[in-house]
Amino acid sequence: MEIDISTPALLFPAITLLLLAFTNRFVALATLARGLRQRYKDMPDMPETVLGQIKNLKTRLLLIRNMQALGIGSFFCCVLSMVLMYLSRQVVADYIFGLSLFLLLGSLTLSFIETQISTRALNLELSDLESSSSEK
Repeated sequence: MEIDISTPALLFPAITLLLLAFTNRFVALATLARGLRQRYKDMPDMPETVLGQIKNLKTRLLLIRNMQALGIGSFFCCVLSMVLMYLSRQVVADYIFGLSLFLLLGSLTLSFIETQISTRALNLELSDLESSSSEK
């Protein structure tokens, strides 16, 4: 299959929006991390759920960093494939574009995993809330 220069260009908006979404997730997690840090300073004898959230948060931050890295790599490969097409290096451009698709697929997979972990973190928070409200 031979692709033309417009094919990689089709991924530009999708990758850009994904990177924006990943950045928004990172900012939200950074805010949460700062809040948990403050809670830890205010209350050193933290409940087990808060310590679980901190561990969970570290994992999610690592995943988001890797999601962003793969997304940036995908974007870079898209641009590089377009440059190679412009320079009439079609075969190499096709392989680089294929690499960009695999990087994007990896980024989306990590995004799915991070979403699952995020859901578990919210369930942990809600279970803590439920147990404290049932004690009252």
